Amino acid sequence: MTDDTSTDALKLEFMTFEEVAAALKDGFDTVLVPCGAIEQHGPHLPLCVDADHAEHLAVLIARDLGKTLIAPTIKVGCSSHHLALSGTISLRNETFEAVCQDYCTSLARHGFRRILLFSGHIGNFPVLADMLPRLRRATDAQARIAAYTDSQAWIQCWRHAVQTAGGDPENVGGHADIAETSLMLKLRPESVRIDRFVRGHLGALTPDQLDLMWKNGIVSVSRNGVIGDPHGSTAAIGDQCLHEVGGLLANFFRTMD
Repeated sequence: MTDDTSTDALKLEFMTFEEVAAALKDGFDTVLVPCGAIEQHGPHLPLCVDADHAEHLAVLIARDLGKTLIAPTIKVGCSSHHLALSGTISLRNETFEAVCQDYCTSLARHGFRRILLFSGHIGNFPVLADMLPRLRRATDAQARIAAYTDSQAWIQCWRHAVQTAGGDPENVGGHADIAETSLMLKLRPESVRIDRFVRGHLGALTPDQLDLMWKNGIVSVSRNGVIGDPHGSTAAIGDQCLHEVGGLLANFFRTMD
């Protein structure tokens, strides 16, 4: 097995147990655990945005790091603040943690020595940060476990990417905005309802607004479920966002070396 493997060859779900064992023997002892969400993304985007995002980021990160495989995406996350809008499915924090723990203990048992969790849904970040010490204890030092949880750096990365690709960084808000809409124009263009673009809450959420959102849901700060503005979205912006965030995550995980 070599570092220039195809996308499917990097994913555990498409491998046989013998192929996984051979990859581990060949030094592929790092595994990514992508996490997502199935939640509303305004009137113009499907519920799968965060899961799609995580799956595509995982491929970029794995190729960047080298000798890295990809576990199946945990598609549903912690999205209780979106439940007022139809279709959202949310796991309880303890359920999400239990799934992540079972992933980590299984993967560590097979011989993976680095288990790297990240999420295409920023709402999972605080839950991942909280559970991380318990995940490490659960694997009993069999593996080094890390999780990316810096939401501010992620949003700043999006703003830089949008501006670099010719968009308006002021339209970045973090949810169903120019960044996420552009990502879907890149990844799943047929799913974007271009005629349904609407502005949501503009500008950074204040600490009080964030508290209100976590307590009373996103509709308390944005009635249409959008934070930011999708206008001006392009596939080129989406490609830039995807690659810049992929680089951000790969660089973070590389510090574990």
